[in-house]
Amino acid sequence: MSKIQTRYVCQNCGRTTPRMMGRCPQCGSWGSMVEEVQAPSPAPAVNKGLAQSGLTGSSRPVRLSEIEGDHEDRLHLPIGEFARVLGGGVVPGSIVLIGGDPGIGKSTLMLQVTLEMAAQGRVLYVSGEESERQVKMRAMRLLNAGGSPREIPDQLYLVTETNMGTILEHVRDINPTLLVVDSIQTVYLSELNSSAGSVSQVRECASRLRDLAKSTGMAVFVIGHVTKEGIIAGPRVLEHIVDTVVYLEGDRYQSYRLLRSVKNRFGATSEVGVFEMREHGMVEVPNPSEAFLAERMINVPGSSIAVTMEGTRPLLVEIQGLTSQSPLGNPRRTPNGVDMNRLLLITAVLTRRLGFRLGEQDVFVNVIGGLRISEPAADLAIAAAIASSLRDAAVRADTVLIGEVGLSGELRMVSQMSARLREAAKLGFRSAVVPRRIRRNSGEPWPQGIQIIEARSLREALSHALLLETASDQPEMDGGESRPHERTARRGRQTKVADQ
Repeated sequence: MSKIQTRYVCQNCGRTTPRMMGRCPQCGSWGSMVEEVQAPSPAPAVNKGLAQSGLTGSSRPVRLSEIEGDHEDRLHLPIGEFARVLGGGVVPGSIVLIGGDPGIGKSTLMLQVTLEMAAQGRVLYVSGEESERQVKMRAMRLLNAGGSPREIPDQLYLVTETNMGTILEHVRDINPTLLVVDSIQTVYLSELNSSAGSVSQVRECASRLRDLAKSTGMAVFVIGHVTKEGIIAGPRVLEHIVDTVVYLEGDRYQSYRLLRSVKNRFGATSEVGVFEMREHGMVEVPNPSEAFLAERMINVPGSSIAVTMEGTRPLLVEIQGLTSQSPLGNPRRTPNGVDMNRLLLITAVLTRRLGFRLGEQDVFVNVIGGLRISEPAADLAIAAAIASSLRDAAVRADTVLIGEVGLSGELRMVSQMSARLREAAKLGFRSAVVPRRIRRNSGEPWPQGIQIIEARSLREALSHALLLETASDQPEMDGGESRPHERTARRGRQTKVADQ
């Protein structure tokens, strides 16, 4: 038998080298060299029921109209937030990859899924990191939550195994409806000489699981580790093998967890499900907007409300801004939950177009709840939070701000505006500052129950949103500079005259 050899191939230009290199010598890209196994003959199949040359072993072209299955049948998933992220339920024959930081709750969430899905059919949970006793203790804690203990379903099977060949034999014997592998980095194929977790092992094991799902119609969930850069460990081809990729995000020191879909062949991408981590497991948050705004302080400078779209769901989040006199020659710009380049753009517009003296101020922006906003619809709320802190004037408590800020200081319309406004009206907000419509006859009409304030520029929007005391506190026109210390001195002189 010929010896199996490994080589390293650049994923950008295809350069091949016999050893690992941090930088590709041809295209110069860093971290693009991926290990590949080079064998003279294909490895024998461990499970004879699965062919190596294809999904079924015998394929033939057929007419698309002759294929059965007019509608998409999904397995009902009782966890509503998880079902929303997957697109409405579990698709038979699909393979789902779940990633997240260590200790974020991936195993806990998947064990809850298996406990609920066992009522519909056989479920096999493969654990490569924890013992059977540890999994049993977590399952009992989840079932005994809420003061109404339940029994472990008889259709739920558990095995502690890391050999892929043995796992496939167990799958053939039990024939489950749902298979969970925790995690893909601990599983290995005995035909390969590399250790578990290597690039070749992860890719080949994922390919075997994909063949299993497509040939048998079994739904497969795979848990993957996350690297320091925040991506799933292993080759990028791993995300191309699976049908759906979801990330469990959130701060380990906060209670909220976000299940975000970044790839989904059976539903909308960028869909988000919100959970709260409690001592008895992950609890769904059916109205995340209300939860994110529960601890909001009213009429406090530096706080504004933005409406962001996460997939098809509008979310209302609080954005906090803080400006402070900088003792340094180069003031800091510190974002938390927003893009750094977006913050620099907004501060530049406030400085150049509205005359705000932010060149002397440290600017801090924070999104409450651990969310990360990447769409430009939150530009107006970010600008209002910064201006509110600098002016020491609160944003109107019953107002939401939606709009993209251009480099000329104009406001631009964003997508799905009606859905955002309906969500704001549902939560009791009475007014919304939005960009002015250029074409009146296009788009849906504004929803009822909320006052719409249209603004053409950022200056006009801030004049409606901020609770400024006098006309002198309004943003300066024609690019004039704002001088808060001069207004303070003027108020002081007026007070002295009144006292005399």
